[in-house]
Amino acid sequence: MPVRLGDLARYIGATLHGDEGCLVANIATLDTAEAGDVSFLFDRRYRNFLKFTAASAVILHPAELSACPVAALVTADPYLAYARASSLLSPPPAFDAGIHTSACIAPTASVDASAHVGAFAVVEEGARIGSRAFIGPGCIIGRAVRIGDHSCLSARVTVISGASIGQRCLIHPGAVIGADGFGLARDQGVWMKIPQNASVRIGDDVEIGANTTIDRGTFKDTVIEDGVKLDNLIQIGHNVRIGAHTAIAGCVGVSGSTRIGKRCMIGGGAGIAGHIEIADDVVIKGAASVTKSIPVAGVYSSVWPAREDKEWRRKVARFNRLDKEMIQRRNGARSGVNARNEGESL
Repeated sequence: MPVRLGDLARYIGATLHGDEGCLVANIATLDTAEAGDVSFLFDRRYRNFLKFTAASAVILHPAELSACPVAALVTADPYLAYARASSLLSPPPAFDAGIHTSACIAPTASVDASAHVGAFAVVEEGARIGSRAFIGPGCIIGRAVRIGDHSCLSARVTVISGASIGQRCLIHPGAVIGADGFGLARDQGVWMKIPQNASVRIGDDVEIGANTTIDRGTFKDTVIEDGVKLDNLIQIGHNVRIGAHTAIAGCVGVSGSTRIGKRCMIGGGAGIAGHIEIADDVVIKGAASVTKSIPVAGVYSSVWPAREDKEWRRKVARFNRLDKEMIQRRNGARSGVNARNEGESL
């Protein structure tokens, strides 16, 4: 639905330089935008596209205003303003309330009359689906599961018995919430399974990416606090707790019983060991390996970037010789001291 530029400026907290009554309806990149579109510039690498854009308006930083040939929505944080504009101009699609004829709903399950349950979905005994919740096709909602108001399980999401999901959550296809944690004990070379008797508790406004898995706890619940954002293909082990408004990028693995603080940012491919604690406001860069607790906020990284193979082999060989070289230098220094002492005694 078209929006007046003046209204959009107020919604995103920007200063408008242009016609308040101009109508816009879509978000587009600088090079593809047409009349009726809003574009954005928050990365200077795309500045060359600004002078040629056909957008009706551009969201940008004050430093770029003089180069903008069209109406401008000026703000100190163009990326945040772009996100707000996108949420207004690209709202989630509407859906009709009701239960598809192919869905299987247990007699003791409770589905709010305003909720939607899609084709071939299963809602098991004692489960409760809140108002305006969306349960997409092929989803499986286990026994006694709770799905909060306005939450969306897009398709093929599995929520296993006893788990709870808060309000306004968005869970993408293939996510599995509440599978058994990886708890095993060794008995004379044979693995013995440890029952995983707790569950998973997910707060409000959480987003969980496609094919991400969150394991149920052993004796206490795995907890994902309010506002957490999880990317695709993340593994969260049993008994983990992730603090509010933390964001984790794809392919991260978090081992069991680890506690991650609030407002943390964890880059893609990072690996986090079990039974450690990470403080609030920690940034962990991509592919980092975290093996010990991080008690102080800050930016942490590890793992060298890729190098040409011969160069990498030389550096690894040199790295492996460091201890031997240090010992030789230490021994050489001691020999020099001993020789000097002997000379002085003579």
